[in-house]
Amino acid sequence: MPRKQPTEEELERRKIVGVNAETVTDVTSTDFPGNWPGEDYAWDIKKIIRDTKIEFHQNEPAEASFSLIGVDASIANAFRRIMIADIPTIAIEKVFIDNNTSVIQDEVLAHRLGLIPFTGGREGLDNFMRWLPKPKDNEPIESTYFDYNTISLELRVTCTHNPNAAEDEKDPRKLYNHAHVYAKDIVFMPVGRQVKYFAGENAIRPVNPDILIAKLRPGQQIDLSMIMHKGVGSDHAKFSPVATASYRLLPTITILRPILGRDAENFAKCFPQGVIRLEKVTKAEAAREGSGYEGHASELKAVVVNPMLDTVSRECLRHDEFKEKVKLGRERDHFIFNIESTGQWESDAIFLASIAHLKEKARKLEQQVVDMVR
Repeated sequence: MPRKQPTEEELERRKIVGVNAETVTDVTSTDFPGNWPGEDYAWDIKKIIRDTKIEFHQNEPAEASFSLIGVDASIANAFRRIMIADIPTIAIEKVFIDNNTSVIQDEVLAHRLGLIPFTGGREGLDNFMRWLPKPKDNEPIESTYFDYNTISLELRVTCTHNPNAAEDEKDPRKLYNHAHVYAKDIVFMPVGRQVKYFAGENAIRPVNPDILIAKLRPGQQIDLSMIMHKGVGSDHAKFSPVATASYRLLPTITILRPILGRDAENFAKCFPQGVIRLEKVTKAEAAREGSGYEGHASELKAVVVNPMLDTVSRECLRHDEFKEKVKLGRERDHFIFNIESTGQWESDAIFLASIAHLKEKARKLEQQVVDMVR
């Protein structure tokens, strides 16, 4: 016998992950072929296009927040992993130390330099810079260095006394010259066609010029050169374009029975500011039979206004007076992403690049399947 098709309410219920006082329920997706008798969940590209939405909440060069709606968790997580590990950036890979008399060991100094995020002209980074090839057997790696795959930098700083400092000066930054070595002291050394792509405002430079590298005292010196090239986060975290790329499911807060008066005030305190609003019960609500507000005109009631701000602390479920009046959950297909760029890519461009990267992965997989069955 064919099964009766589910109502819209039932379909919405299936999307909710239950958040209880001690447990989480309904965590498994059910929208796949064969799970529900008589219901068709076969892959449909038209349905995917119709149901998938992207809504930006914040879009700044360094940070973006948006909702990805209507996709499976595997797709959302694929985007997250690609943004962390597969989007290419440039970073310092080799450090050649000629002289280092600071208190920082050579290995630690090289590690600190490698973690400094750099930026430069977008056209040069995207279209001109290519991958550094692996050298052939018995071939020195320097033979693979060219202007289109290698960027040279230098850091040459010596600390000296400042003859113009006051006699009672205590601040070492005024008492000495170059007492602190910053990322802005790193000098870009363009070669070949790099002058065309990385000139002026497009020059290779640290994202934050005030990153502290080392502290020196008179007589101490740092004299070194560096090599940068393209890499991805799966090789080393220094190549990752994001400081963080994370997502969370949209919280849902359903008030089952009216919460009024002092209880409403206490209920609002269980959530971050802006999630719950206190409103007065209108005369129309109080006069409507079965509303739960009968005889409570002008009393305060709790109303959910912005569940996205909720941290799902479950604080309200710890109070006996609310346990039967509220139900918490999360929408399983509504992902709230937060992306913080390290500065080489704009935050929204990282997400767009992850989409293109996933499409390319899918295309290659499709081609491999085609080749396999030939």
